[in-house]
Amino acid sequence: MEFVWFILIGLVAGWLAGQLVRGGGFGVIGDIVVGVVGALLGGFLFRLLGVSVGGGLLGAIVVATIGAIVLIFILRLIKRA
Repeated sequence: MEFVWFILIGLVAGWLAGQLVRGGGFGVIGDIVVGVVGALLGGFLFRLLGVSVGGGLLGAIVVATIGAIVLIFILRLIKRA
């Protein structure tokens, strides 16, 4: 059941990141991938910086969305080079 929540949070985070960053979303599968990888990246960055947004569903979505936004910026920088 945790896997389903992980995928759903990834979908929401990927969609939010696609909406917040200029250029739109990446489709359902792309949003899930960006959200899941963003969640991993966001969790790593937040732990590295010692920042905590609290637990629960909302905290997980915030961390995953911020991670997905960072991931999108990194991907766009690589794509430009």
